[in-house]
Amino acid sequence: MADSRFNPDHYSVAGKTIAITGAAGGMGRIFATHLAEEGANVVISDLNDQVHTTAEEITNELSGENIGKVVSCIVDVTNAEEHGKMVELALAEFAQLDGWINNAGVFPQAASLDITPQQIELALNVNVNGTLFGAQAAARHFQINGGGSIVNMASVAALRVRKTRGAYNAAKAAALHLTNSLATELGPDNIRVNAIAPGFIETAMTQWIYEEEGAYDKAIASIPLTRLGKPKEVYSAVRFLLTDAASYVNGSCISVDGGSRHL
Repeated sequence: MADSRFNPDHYSVAGKTIAITGAAGGMGRIFATHLAEEGANVVISDLNDQVHTTAEEITNELSGENIGKVVSCIVDVTNAEEHGKMVELALAEFAQLDGWINNAGVFPQAASLDITPQQIELALNVNVNGTLFGAQAAARHFQINGGGSIVNMASVAALRVRKTRGAYNAAKAAALHLTNSLATELGPDNIRVNAIAPGFIETAMTQWIYEEEGAYDKAIASIPLTRLGKPKEVYSAVRFLLTDAASYVNGSCISVDGGSRHL
């Protein structure tokens, strides 16, 4: 009979090595900080040198025993070959890679008839191609190393449509469907692929709702919990998917949106 006793280690990220794209700032930086704080080693990437500064800042912010290490490299997620740099860095620094977060994303905004070729191309290149290429790099390592966990950042926009976000809605819906395809194909290799769908979260990306007249009240009216989410609430869902506690969770999407997908 299988051992069904509660094991607190199943809920821990300590000792794991996690790679995160698009982590020079925003949610990626928050994920890296919390993971390192809990004892995970983290490889972060982004488009420019700011990612190195971010790694140093996180290291300086954290103190105490059992703190993980944060290292960095520059990666253009739209270039399939560059993702391999994150795998190589993880193995060189920590001799392992256990989880991968495809966090890099862009948020073009325009009415559907005003979407430019450049906007839709950028949205698909970063949010879809970047997710695919990251998953491929991670999965190729996981296939020969016993498995691992891939977490893709979708959005509530993948589940419901809002005006002036046609390019973003389409890209995030594609990223979510791609998650399901990857989960189906990679499951036999003990590779779990899941998605997170955040709603309105208090980050720089949502500052516009405080600046546009009436936007805040409209946003709150669309959220059954009647408040914006906090970044750590998104992290909690991501963290769960990276741990052994989620060992039978595959091809799922966890909505962290206060229920807004229903309104």
